[in-house]
Formats: sequence, C-alpha cells, structure tokens
Amino acid sequence: MTVQRTIAVDATASGIGLHSGEPCTATFKPAPPDTGIVFVRTDLPGSPSVRSDPANLCQRMRRTALAVGEVEVHTCEHFLAAAYGLGIDNLRVELTAVEFPGLDGSAKEFVEILRAAGIIEQGEPRASYEITEPISVSDGKTSIVALPWKGGLKITYSLDDHGGALGGAQIVEVEVTEEGFSQHIAPARTFCMAKEVEMLRALGLGKGANYENTCVYDGTQVVGTQLRFRDEAARHKILDMIGDLAHVHRRLGAHIIAVRSGHRENMLLVQEINRRIAEAERPKVVLDVKRILDLLPHRYPMLMVDRVIEHDSGKRLVAIKAVTANEPYFQGHFPGTPVMPGVLQLEAMAQAGAVMLMLAEEPGSKRIPYFMSMDKVKFRRPVGPGDVLRIEIEVLRLRSRMSACMAKTLVDGQLCCEAEIRSVMMDR
Repeated sequence: MTVQRTIAVDATASGIGLHSGEPCTATFKPAPPDTGIVFVRTDLPGSPSVRSDPANLCQRMRRTALAVGEVEVHTCEHFLAAAYGLGIDNLRVELTAVEFPGLDGSAKEFVEILRAAGIIEQGEPRASYEITEPISVSDGKTSIVALPWKGGLKITYSLDDHGGALGGAQIVEVEVTEEGFSQHIAPARTFCMAKEVEMLRALGLGKGANYENTCVYDGTQVVGTQLRFRDEAARHKILDMIGDLAHVHRRLGAHIIAVRSGHRENMLLVQEINRRIAEAERPKVVLDVKRILDLLPHRYPMLMVDRVIEHDSGKRLVAIKAVTANEPYFQGHFPGTPVMPGVLQLEAMAQAGAVMLMLAEEPGSKRIPYFMSMDKVKFRRPVGPGDVLRIEIEVLRLRSRMSACMAKTLVDGQLCCEAEIRSVMMDR
C-alpha cells in the first residue's frame, strides 16, 4: 500500500501565461488527505475554486482547461504532470489569473519548486486503478489504446514527421516513475510548427510564447534554441498526457500507446477511465424479482419493480420495470394509443422506495412501508409498450419510522415523471 502525499511548506511560481501573455503567480499550499488538487482563483470575487476532476474538463484550443460555471483555469497540464510525476496527491493552488505561469514551457521548474517545498507522506492510503480491459480512443489519424499492465504507468508515444518538419518520426517509451519522469519527461518543452505561428497569434494564442519556452520547428531546424532531447516533441506529448491523466486522481496501472494524440483524445480517455472507475466502485447489490417478492407484499398485476440494478444503502437505489404490450391496463388506457397510467408510474416509484426501506430493516423485522403522501409531482413524457422504465430513488430524510425521498422515472435517459414521496414503517 502506498500513502497520499502533499508538500511540507508553501511554494510559489510566477511568470506569464503561454497563451494569454498575462502575468500569474501560483501559490502551492499543503492540503489534507483526500482533498485532491484544488485551484483557487484569488483574482476573482469570493476566491472561487475549481477542482481537478474529469467532470470539470472543458475544451480549449491547444491547452487543458477546467471550468465550474464561469470560473476557469487554463494550461494546468504541465503543473499537474509535475504533481503526478512526483507522487503528490493533495494541494491547494492559488492563482492570480486564469492561466498558469508558463515558466520554461515544460514541467522542469514545477518539479524543482515542488521538491524544494518538501514532499511529505500523510498516512492515508492512496487510491489506485488498474486497467483490466483495453480502452481505445481514435479520431482519424490519432489514436490512444490503454492496455492492462501491472507495473504502474507506462506510456509509448509515436509522433509522425509533420511533413518533414521534425526531421523524422519520433517514438518514445517511458515508465512514469519519479526519477524517470523528472529526468526524461519533465524538461521537454511545448512546441509548434513555424507555419502555425501566425495562425495561433490570429486566434489570440501564444501571446506569452518565445523561443526559450517553445520549440518552433521550421523544416529540420529549431528556431532560436537548442533541443534538450532529439525527440523533445514526443516527450512533451507524454508530459501533456500525464498532466491530463492526473485528473483521474488515481495512481494508474496501464500501458498507454498513443499515436499523434493531443488534449482532446486525452480528455476522452480520462473520461472513459473515470466512467470505468465509477462502475467498478458502484455498490454491487443486485436484486432479482424473486428477492423483490421476498421484500414486498405486492403481486401480479400490481408488482411494478422487476429488478434492482444499483443500491447504496440508505442513500440511493435504481430499479427497472419493463413495460410490455401484455400489461392489462393497456386494454383500456387507451385503445389504439396505449399509455402507462401516470398513477402506476407513481406506484412504481413508491415500490422502489419501499424496496430500499426494506433493505435497511434489521433481519427478522415485521415492519413494512406504507405510502403517506406525494408532493411536487410532474409528468414529462408518456410511457408505452416496449419502454424500459428506470426508477431512481434518492433519500432526502431517513428516520426510524418516517422517510422522504426524491423519485424519478426515465426512459432512454429522458425524464418521464418525478415526485417527492413520504412513507411510514408500520407493523404488518
């Protein structure tokens, strides 16, 4: 087991944003276990925060960006790569502008600053995730494949010759250890082609770029600087990928093979990994109809729950009701235009809520839930033969006898009905 880490003392980095050209100071502060990495915009009223999280990723050209509402953080990938490479899990990062200071265009200075602040262990276990089934992301000539691998994180990156601009194709493979990252990936600077410069400037990008922090490839030459590595461009692509993968907030076990991919493909990979993590960590209590019949007194034709597919005890439940053409109520509701009666949707929600309450009862309990009231009932769309009704229950209040929950039904992700339901537990 490895444990979470943060820094020992505050540290700062100052410079101008690579794209905005605006000055920014980033102040790195220790954070408690399980905080993750949280960015705080001290330049905005109320100092709003944005957490590094797949749900907060948003697309911005040539950089990684996070957004919560109107609050954004740009070009955080070089810093996040440094944090991941050094094994730092928890930080509060205060920013005086929207875009991170670009420094030398790599992660090298971030590594030096964080190391100088001291890296300390926090005693709490660190979350990890191993890829068990291949993941593939592709878009025309770009692709990423993540394969199972138990040795931590390994990345193989292939960058084509860009029509001769790079002086040959570049292929780099690295195991992302602290030393491997610090020596072989962190110093690699961002890059572009000389023919792209005017286009980027016209788009309002690259205002803080210069020949010291950006490798500009012109034919087989690099303008105004010396390469730190022969294959510096491919190494920087790996740096960007590590920074984007840091949003997963897990130490990853995977071999990732990428061809010409960029931030967009990285973001899709991160979101798929995050979806699989959520699926793997979701409670696996699943009830079939036999178990539901053990819990509820309802019987055909009034049993409105076929199975339970998700259950988080005392908090949430998801059930399924398959609506078939054989349902007896379709004969009269309505002939020629069959529609599931709205009151039966409400009954299905009440039964799903009853299942959750019964699962919370002690073994041998003789109590059953009785429906008391419904509020805030709204019907959004009709339900008919062939629909699969998804019933979602979220607990609002749960006491020894009384309970309240928010319930809704959906078909194919579209909301059909919602209501607030109150129930009471009584002896049979």
